[in-house]
Amino acid sequence: MGGIENEGVAGSTLFGMLFLKLLFHHAFVIGPTAGLVTVAHWVAGATTVLVVASMGYNLLALFAAMSFRAYTRRRVPEVTAETAPAVSILKPVKGFDTGMMEAFRSHSMQAYPGRYELIFGAGSEDDAAVAAVRELMVEFPEVAIRLVICPERLGTSGKVSNLIQMLPEASYEHLLINDSDILVSPKYLTRVMGQFGLPKRAARPVGMVTALYRGRAHGTMWSMLEALGISTDFMAGVLTSRVVEGGMHFGLGSTLAVRRDALEAAGGLEALVDQLADDYEMGARIDKAGFEVRLAAEVVETSVPAYDWRGYWSHQIRWARTVRDSRKWGYAGLIFTHMLPLALMNVLASGGSLWSLWLLSLVVFLRLGVAMQVGAVVLGDHQVLGNLWLLPARDLAGFAIWVGGFAGDEIVWRGERFVLRDGRLAGIRDQGSGVRD
Repeated sequence: MGGIENEGVAGSTLFGMLFLKLLFHHAFVIGPTAGLVTVAHWVAGATTVLVVASMGYNLLALFAAMSFRAYTRRRVPEVTAETAPAVSILKPVKGFDTGMMEAFRSHSMQAYPGRYELIFGAGSEDDAAVAAVRELMVEFPEVAIRLVICPERLGTSGKVSNLIQMLPEASYEHLLINDSDILVSPKYLTRVMGQFGLPKRAARPVGMVTALYRGRAHGTMWSMLEALGISTDFMAGVLTSRVVEGGMHFGLGSTLAVRRDALEAAGGLEALVDQLADDYEMGARIDKAGFEVRLAAEVVETSVPAYDWRGYWSHQIRWARTVRDSRKWGYAGLIFTHMLPLALMNVLASGGSLWSLWLLSLVVFLRLGVAMQVGAVVLGDHQVLGNLWLLPARDLAGFAIWVGGFAGDEIVWRGERFVLRDGRLAGIRDQGSGVRD
């Protein structure tokens, strides 16, 4: 995806104050009365507090998942030809990835009562995606599909640069931006665009609608680990943030449906041309501009490439450092999402005490519950149950990546190396071969 895990940090930071209070008590109250404590005892005590706090976060994630399920079951008015907003779907493309043609077709087969058009933007005629777009035009002549060549590089983000050059070609006042590999259901537009016509929940008009997503793995263990992380960790963070913050205040690159006036009030696409987390930033700026951001009762699917371990690490480190750069304290708070690694550290530090083993058993039970409730039930990810055996490996890798996120400012994106500075991209040079967006 285009960029971020910022949205997962809000729920986890609630437990920070509790942790600091208990840790202070352990180090400065218990310590002096018990005499000199060893490093192992200190680590055991600290990790106990961290594990308990992490369990609280995961219980909140379970509640958030059930809350979203209840939200999706509510009856909403039918979208008709009279009430369906006309929408321009903007899809910037670069290269041809696994599953891309299937994703293109899914957007061309929408059971939507309103008008819509598909606009693709490529950097040059030589781009590998251009042939696929032209094939799509032939296959679906009844759908308004156009290709825009975007030769100018207007900033460090090639994606946003393309979007700026595609925007003048859009015919309608509502825009929908999503990544090139996003696979959607025939009811996608109906469920997303219908949110604009629902009654306001507050005084603010709806300015953006976004959607959850799951990952579809392809072939390798590293691809399966990333897909499992999306469904059982990242999306759990999104749902938790929605509960903690009283709604959505950011966007997800899987779906960014916006009103033009809301986008303009937020500074337009030009304000995002040097941002790596452009999807998160677009939603956050629309929220700050006085518009409501809503989460649609729809789940889409992204294609996860058949990574080797280098590709997996590079992609995950990019996500991690993007979050750390834009929300430093929130990134530190992500320690509370690493429940299983913390519980294993607790077992080692305590020498396998009965208390630590009991705590670990509770952690495993709760982690499986969150994975199944969010991944299998809310997201409808059929891969989750079959890949649960990989969950410990995924969580240990996730903890290592979280630590690695502190170790530098460089990321690789689409074959180019950048330096992150306060969420903005700088210091670009070509790497020759791409890493998927």
